[in-house]
Amino acid sequence: MTSGMPRSAGAALLAIATAHLAATTAAAQPGQGGNPLRQFIAVDTSVVALTNVRVIDGTGAAARPNHTVVLRDGNILALGDAGTVPIPAGALVMNLAGKSVIPGLVMVHEHLYYPSGGGTYGNLSESFTRLYLAGGVTSMRTGGNLNGYGEIAIKYAIDSGLKVGPWIDATAPYLEGRGAFSGQMYELKDAPDARRMVNFWADAGATSFKAYMNITRDHLRAAIDEVHRRGLRITGHLCSVTYREAAEMGIDNLEHSFFAASDFVPNKQPDSCPGQNDVFQSIYAVDTAGAPYKALVRTLVDRRVALTSTLPIFETFVPGRPLPPGLDLLVPALRETYEARHARLVQQGSSGYSLLYPKVAAMEVSFFRAGGMLLAGTDPTGSGGVIAGFANQRAIELLVEAGLTPVEAIQVCTLNGARYLGRDARVGSIEVGKQADLVIVDGDPTVNVSDIAKVELVFKNGVGFNPQSLIESVRGRVGIF
Repeated sequence: MTSGMPRSAGAALLAIATAHLAATTAAAQPGQGGNPLRQFIAVDTSVVALTNVRVIDGTGAAARPNHTVVLRDGNILALGDAGTVPIPAGALVMNLAGKSVIPGLVMVHEHLYYPSGGGTYGNLSESFTRLYLAGGVTSMRTGGNLNGYGEIAIKYAIDSGLKVGPWIDATAPYLEGRGAFSGQMYELKDAPDARRMVNFWADAGATSFKAYMNITRDHLRAAIDEVHRRGLRITGHLCSVTYREAAEMGIDNLEHSFFAASDFVPNKQPDSCPGQNDVFQSIYAVDTAGAPYKALVRTLVDRRVALTSTLPIFETFVPGRPLPPGLDLLVPALRETYEARHARLVQQGSSGYSLLYPKVAAMEVSFFRAGGMLLAGTDPTGSGGVIAGFANQRAIELLVEAGLTPVEAIQVCTLNGARYLGRDARVGSIEVGKQADLVIVDGDPTVNVSDIAKVELVFKNGVGFNPQSLIESVRGRVGIF
């Protein structure tokens, strides 16, 4: 995914798809003339054959070259070696020699808000949803809500075809205790209040919940019980409650992998967040070959608590790292603010993150190797340098840098996310009968993982979206639109 003009191969592919779209009948294009998604669609026909393509199926299996994938009515109809799979009459045939197809990304720590200044976070109902899809994200969970009904409404608008974007698992406003960092957060009063809040937002349409740093054990236990009673899932960016305590209560997921674990802080007090510096120092000091760390990993694995990696946000705090991709799409003032911050970080030369980042990245790999359910997201908030879509591709690159193989990193960002969300029967891998949520990339990311950023076409439910059109539609407006 590039924010400039598409490379020639990508332009040729989109030209073929666009020409076919223009030639199809109105019957094959429901809502033509009034469809708000039309300007972003390159392929909208009932049968498509992707030929001579490299299939990276999302299961962690080796890539399969020279394959044909047939799509019909939004689903994967057939899959196999090129030349052995019959192509239905009338199909749009796309020769994808030299290209790869992966499942649509399923990312689980995303946001629809962005720091707009003065400690306020504004809802981005258009730009981020478009950029997520342009980056290959076809399903996502929001990792926290600061705008009440905002992202629930965005989810419904996408589901009903009024807006373009991924399928969204919409998280309710944060479940937080006293000491919230933002005036946009509600502070829970007691355990019954936690139950009331869960039920209020579940009734309002939220499909996921997130506990935050200052929640108490009693509040969290009540929230977990109520969320599970509603048949939903709950994650947490914790501090006052340790990972072990939350796992024993039955939490489903923990955010930021081990960056937020307060388990190793000496003399930690119950229901008290010791502070970020103390947490970070304890994580840096922990012996990953020692019994306390291994016991925590075993508890998480045995209790099936997933961890979400969010390396893209933490990379922005490490001096010497490159500028994040996609900054040129920001509102100019926000871009200038972030670039000035990055320049100061470069001048600083080193920070606590210089040592902490690689250690936690290695801990994520060790958790994965121990049989843990590792998920991925980007957390596009922080200081404003993480841009939706671009950061999702970067997440795969960073997982590979940490020690996963490319096919493992793609699995973390596709099938693992789908399994956690309970959607793996329909999405997350390339299999016959599943929904046609697919991403076509130029090159072979199993050999050169940076090819993952060369997104040329994104299929969601069998409809092919032009990433460049999505990107250009928000240029210069990201951060307020």
